[in-house]
Amino acid sequence: MSEYMFHGLDSYDTPANHPVAAGFKLMFKSRWYFYFRNFGTFIRSGRCAAKGQLDKDNQIHYSNENIRLIEDCGAKLHLRGLNHLRDLNGRPVVIIGNHMSLLETASLHAIIREYVDFSFVVKESLLHTAYIKDILNSMKAIGVSRTNPREDLKTVLTRGKEVLLAGRSMIVFPQSTRTRTFDREQFNSIGVKLAKSAGVAVLPMALKTDILESGKIIRDLGPLYPDRDVWFEFGAPMEIEGNGQAQQHAVEEFIAGAFERWAKEEK
Repeated sequence: MSEYMFHGLDSYDTPANHPVAAGFKLMFKSRWYFYFRNFGTFIRSGRCAAKGQLDKDNQIHYSNENIRLIEDCGAKLHLRGLNHLRDLNGRPVVIIGNHMSLLETASLHAIIREYVDFSFVVKESLLHTAYIKDILNSMKAIGVSRTNPREDLKTVLTRGKEVLLAGRSMIVFPQSTRTRTFDREQFNSIGVKLAKSAGVAVLPMALKTDILESGKIIRDLGPLYPDRDVWFEFGAPMEIEGNGQAQQHAVEEFIAGAFERWAKEEK
């Protein structure tokens, strides 16, 4: 059985004395050390999924590798609000968060899978990408085009509701693309609409994973900034009331507030 790294914790901070990996130092702290290990994990995870063996333990195992990689490259990881996930007692919710890099999808099983079984709403093209497609298909991830909002909403409401009614949570990134800053104008209400349709609560998630940035030539091979801290913070679940506008506003306020707190803590 894979070890859940954060069992029983409400929060976590990488120890100040956590050593930087020797391999990272030998490669002059190059991004390629990160991507070599990260893509290796994706390949092993994808092969595991293709064999139908990517169960909870293996999901956590491979995601743990990505958490260790973050810390081995010298970045500090901070987790807050894990108690809100534990207190769900397995009941399905729609987790709504901002989207910054590929790091969040690589890390979330290590962070929340002990308490929450979930699927993602992802960009349709990922369901046709080698290895990644096997991982996402094993999770029954829902693909959307991000070019046809009306059709995407229909897809998410129909298939997402099926996932939720089957007892699994959905993670939704309402932004149309990854961004280093939180822009409310780009943060749509698709997650709240899904929760309302399925009769479940929403749980806000704020994250900061900009140790990775998008590449200029190849989007998923951008620069690595290990001096930037990595943050994941979860809020209390909220039941949808009325048209859900109050909950949408509360999710946005939670994420914006988290960015303000992190900026102060990192000074």
